[in-house]
Amino acid sequence: MNDSNGLGFYLPGALLLAAAGLKLPALWRNPRDELLRSVLVLLVLATAVFGCTAIPTLTAVNRFTGVPNAAAPLVFSLLTAFSGANIVLIFRWSSGPEDAERTRRWSRWCNIATLTVIAAINVLFALGEAPVERLRDLDTYYARTPYIREMILLYLAAHTTAAVTMTLLCRRWAREVHGALRTGLGLIAFGYVLNLLYDIAKFSAIGARWADADWDVLSTEVAPALASVSALLIATGFVLPLVSQHVTSQWDMWRRYSQLRPLSRELQGATRHSIALGGGPWTPIEIRLTQRESDIHDGILTVSPYLRAGVRERALRQELEAGRPADEAAAVADAVALATAVVLWGRARNTPQDPGAEAADPVLVSPNSPSGLVRMSRALAKSAAVRSFRQTA
Repeated sequence: MNDSNGLGFYLPGALLLAAAGLKLPALWRNPRDELLRSVLVLLVLATAVFGCTAIPTLTAVNRFTGVPNAAAPLVFSLLTAFSGANIVLIFRWSSGPEDAERTRRWSRWCNIATLTVIAAINVLFALGEAPVERLRDLDTYYARTPYIREMILLYLAAHTTAAVTMTLLCRRWAREVHGALRTGLGLIAFGYVLNLLYDIAKFSAIGARWADADWDVLSTEVAPALASVSALLIATGFVLPLVSQHVTSQWDMWRRYSQLRPLSRELQGATRHSIALGGGPWTPIEIRLTQRESDIHDGILTVSPYLRAGVRERALRQELEAGRPADEAAAVADAVALATAVVLWGRARNTPQDPGAEAADPVLVSPNSPSGLVRMSRALAKSAAVRSFRQTA
């Protein structure tokens, strides 16, 4: 898979870099969001791993530094950092606000361990001798070389430890969650199972060299393919729940915005448009929904002198006697009272008149919650009782 032009590594790296770019605006708006920051670090490290593992990059690093195999400790350091970033992200992702201090402590220790391993990898490379450039089989070619051997074994041991830790953490947490989060954890766990197979392939090839056998194909062909698929699965597993959460949130807001249209139309003449939609068709749904809900409340406030508690009580009694559930009956009763008030308010605009005594207590109940507003809007659009009382008014 690690061909001479590196496309098998550059293309996945470019996709991960694009995903990181999509997360940057969110981090810019919420710079203190530790979870978002950890996701971005993970995506950047995954991009770096793919980019630096490609053959052209290995060659360029060696040429730039003038040191044969200088790319080896760089790649090993990035792989170690990527594994550490995964563990830190899982800690922060799976912890609630009550575990914040413990999460910071565990994350700090994980970062210290990761940095220690990275420092040891580079020190061992500096102490060792690796004069012959090996782009594909460094692990097995230097399997018996002092210090270089220890560097390779250290990075594989750290990689294996991270793989086992992540697999256990993901499997344990996956039992407690559902939906996209569980799917994402499954992808991460499967990715780390492939990482374990990667480590087994590497250890097997190195052990074969110690036994004067040649199993290099495990290290040069099998292991890189496993690592590439694994990194993609892991990164996808982390991104999928976040993307799913964003899409679900956007869909819920668009649906609520649409469901509130009947209520917005009912109060159209009584609203003053509290927010100006300067973005036109590109205005985010968050602003659209905020405007619609604000205008609805503004319209209700405008017609409130014409709300009649007696009208609402009569409609509520009829709906309950008809067997309608209490929350739906309350929504219909509120819709009836509002529709009647809009008619009276519209008549008063043309022929000024005293609205009468205003209710001491709020007449409507549904506007107190977003879901109540939606039920009330649905009743305005579909309820025969609303049409009947409106005609009577």
